Amino acid sequence: MRSIISYIRHMARPEWLKKFFFAKTAPLTTPAHFRDFPHLTDKECTHCFQCMMICPALGAIEVVRTEKPGEWKPVIYPGHCIRCGLCVEICPELVLDAGRVHTKNAQDGTYMQFQFHITVNPVTCMGCGSCTVACPVNKEIDPQLAAKGTSTSDEVIMRVYKGINTVFHEDKCTGCKTCEEQCPTRSILVARVLEPLQLEEEK
Repeated sequence: MRSIISYIRHMARPEWLKKFFFAKTAPLTTPAHFRDFPHLTDKECTHCFQCMMICPALGAIEVVRTEKPGEWKPVIYPGHCIRCGLCVEICPELVLDAGRVHTKNAQDGTYMQFQFHITVNPVTCMGCGSCTVACPVNKEIDPQLAAKGTSTSDEVIMRVYKGINTVFHEDKCTGCKTCEEQCPTRSILVARVLEPLQLEEEK
């Protein structure tokens, strides 16, 4: 009992109460690396869908049409968003912003760029060409691809060469993964690669 009374007297000292209730602390500041939920800016969305392709959280962002004809906008679902900020950094039109992402990138002179890397397993690939024919980009480059079932052009993303599917221009890949879905042996994999780049200094 004495210890309790002693503790109360110690805690109720005027100098301690003054420090506790009237303490002056430094104002809270948002750290430069802080990333809040993405929100829309006044920029116009061109519905390139890069934000949806780069998002690692399923169902966190969706680009939809608005009531105005020809107008699009990204919609963020906070329940799925993990606040990584990748959609903000990858947007070429700066439609999204979050925290200090743009400010920090402008100070550092950096930006994000991503592309898709295509890997073909030579052991399991049968060289059937299903992925080559199914690829929508290949069809645009070589319109006769669907009719012929194969392509001899080296301008396509990939084609069967020497009995195996060979990748020629993975930089043209849009990441639709149609080739993965059409491959009967699961021999092809499309992976997303994110790369931070430094802006070139003006001379």
